[in-house]
Amino acid sequence: MLPTLAIVGRPNVGKSTLFNRLTKSRDALVADQPGLTRDRHYGHGRLGNRPFLVVDTGGFEPHAKEGIVQEMARQAEAAIAEADVLLFLVDCRTGLAPQDKVIAERLRKSGRPLHLVVNKAEGMNRDVVAAEFHELGCGEPRVISSAHGEGVRELLEFALAGFSEEPDDIDAENGPRVAVVGRPNVGKSTLINTLLGEERMIAFDMPGTTRDAISTPFERNGKHYTLIDTAGLRRKGKVFETIEKFSVIKTLQAVEAANVVVLMVDASQDISDQDAHIAGFCIEAGRALVLAVNKWDAVDQYRREQIKQDIMRKLNFLGFARVHYISALKGQGVASVLQSVDKAYAAAMVKLTTPKLTRVLLDAVQKQAPPRHGNVRPKLRYAHQGGSNPPIVVVHGNALEHVPPAYVRYLEHVFLETFKLQGTPLRIQFKITKNPYVNKD
Repeated sequence: MLPTLAIVGRPNVGKSTLFNRLTKSRDALVADQPGLTRDRHYGHGRLGNRPFLVVDTGGFEPHAKEGIVQEMARQAEAAIAEADVLLFLVDCRTGLAPQDKVIAERLRKSGRPLHLVVNKAEGMNRDVVAAEFHELGCGEPRVISSAHGEGVRELLEFALAGFSEEPDDIDAENGPRVAVVGRPNVGKSTLINTLLGEERMIAFDMPGTTRDAISTPFERNGKHYTLIDTAGLRRKGKVFETIEKFSVIKTLQAVEAANVVVLMVDASQDISDQDAHIAGFCIEAGRALVLAVNKWDAVDQYRREQIKQDIMRKLNFLGFARVHYISALKGQGVASVLQSVDKAYAAAMVKLTTPKLTRVLLDAVQKQAPPRHGNVRPKLRYAHQGGSNPPIVVVHGNALEHVPPAYVRYLEHVFLETFKLQGTPLRIQFKITKNPYVNKD
């Protein structure tokens, strides 16, 4: 599983800014106002070839007794419980605060690896900045500026030093790892029980029965699989029990560890924003995906048409994924889901030769050349495969930094269609060819 870093500290010390820096995103809201982040926020990060997960938390006040401050403290406590490494952020501009001492005491008792991070130190002497924070007893302070990126890479290298570097391609010796994900009570455990032919997972009509990600080896028709049942990802506003909050990171880690994800939705309910968020996370992780619409036997024809339109409208970005309408309880359509898992896995792990990729690339350019950028038109010369799970196509050429996102999507579609790679996303990476005559007389 990927290492998880949780960013903890009192309000307005720059936690969300550091989160955005580590994930190279703007997913966390950032403003000069204490308490802006009220819930936990999850994101991907990468140091070289080493991926990790990051958790952003709201301002931590361990002894809060009521209101939103207490709920923020509960969220922070959940992040502490599920993290592999804690980054305790303090603000050198405001100096050591009494609340920092309370937080430090709580974090030391957690037993988690703890790194004290002194933020907002741009343009300041690191030794002077760090001096007063030794009093917290959290080890050697790491001085950074999350807004400017100063010292952040060194902090990451230190925080991740104890974790092995995981390869991009997941070991396929025991067949595909298949994670079954979705909102609570859509029938994830029931589907796995049907595939296994036994009551291996607890399944009854109560949302949130499954608390952790559970891996189960499985064989069907001589093929080996590992099925991963996960806790339901509930919309944040509907999560109340602390133990249920612990399940979120396990689900995200299960997606990261899988080769193929089966996203389950309930035919009796509308497609929600949360379903779209789960699907988006799977795509962000680059995982092959199969969409299973469960409880199909329990709805009438009118509802069936509604749910199909709902999928086309809200999950239209999953055009590469096969859709199956099933009843996990009765076993209807379940075999076809496994067939699509096999095809999606084969597409995700496909090996493509450089001559074939280059031929498809040049044909695509001939049909539709990339648009000009001023007086320059990007020149796409050749392509080769850069990885699997998902397939990565590396395109070489000149002025590729000017290729617009719409043209990248066009190329992705051409490669997927030409090689019939259904069930997996595909990524395009550009590598600019250097002009050997630059800087020569």
